[in-house]
Amino acid sequence: MEAWNKGLRVGQKKALKLEDIWRIRIRLELEERLEELALFNLAVDSKLRSCDLLNLKVRDVYRSGLVLSRTTVRQQKTRREVQFEITPKTQQPLSQWIFINELEAADYLFPSHRRKGQHLSYHYYLTLVNQWVGDIGLDISQYGTHSLRRTKASLIYAKTKNLRAIQLLLGHAKLESTIEYLGVEIEDALAISENCET
Repeated sequence: MEAWNKGLRVGQKKALKLEDIWRIRIRLELEERLEELALFNLAVDSKLRSCDLLNLKVRDVYRSGLVLSRTTVRQQKTRREVQFEITPKTQQPLSQWIFINELEAADYLFPSHRRKGQHLSYHYYLTLVNQWVGDIGLDISQYGTHSLRRTKASLIYAKTKNLRAIQLLLGHAKLESTIEYLGVEIEDALAISENCET
C-alpha cells in the first residue's frame, strides 16, 4: 500500500523572517532568559536538526575558555559532517550560559532540568519554540523546531541565490534535496510573478 503523502511536502514549517528573529531575541534579552537566548541563537546559527542541536556537548562549541567562531559536528540522520559558524551574537550568551552553570567539556550544552546526565528533551524544545513564536504573535501551527533550521538557510538563499552554499551548510547529499527543502522553485516563481506587471 502506497503512503497517502508520497511525493508531497506535508507539514513543512515556515522559516522565520529577519524581523521575527530580532523580536524573539530582544524579548529573551529583556526578560533575561539566558538559556533560551543561547539555545535560540545557536539553533538559528547552526542550522542543525533538533536532534543534533540538543545533542551538542560543551566541547563541541567551547575550548580554552572561549566559544568557537566555527565548529563541525556529525549529523545523526546522515552521518555526514557539517560545519557551522557561531556569530558574536550567539557567542556572548553561550559563554555566559556555560560559565554561570559551570558546565564541563563533557556536559550537554543544554542539560535536562529533570534528568541528570541527559540533554533537554525534544518536547521541551518544541514547547519553547511554540512559546517564542506565539509571544511575537505568529501562528504556532505554521512554525516548529525545523523552522529554526530553515531560517538562516532561507535568509542566505534570499540574499545570494547560492544553492550550493546552502547545500553545504545544511549537509545535504543532493542539490535536489536542498531545492525541495527550501521550496525555492515556487518562491522564485512567485517573486517573478509579483514583479511582472500586467
